[in-house]
Amino acid sequence: MKILVIGHPDAVLGFSLAGVSGKVAATADEVNKALDEAQANKDIGIVLVTQDVAELIPARMEHLSLRSTIPLVVEIPSRGGAPEGQASLGDIVLRAIGIKL
Repeated sequence: MKILVIGHPDAVLGFSLAGVSGKVAATADEVNKALDEAQANKDIGIVLVTQDVAELIPARMEHLSLRSTIPLVVEIPSRGGAPEGQASLGDIVLRAIGIKL
């Protein structure tokens, strides 16, 4: 099972250093295309979407977070970090895949 990150270039680069592939997306069309490709790829089990990119497609992200099982779609904080009161990236990854960062 592979992990894919969709988002800001800095996030994609950072995750690539840890061996996680990614797709840079800056528009709603790019995000939707990347999500469509991820859902069509049977090797991808988890899709991490940065918060700034997820805000471009709020309805689809809500639908995927409520109903998607494989791949599991998880929204992660953008490069500015998690807003106050929201879980950190480490907490989100721990809950999603059981790995402590």
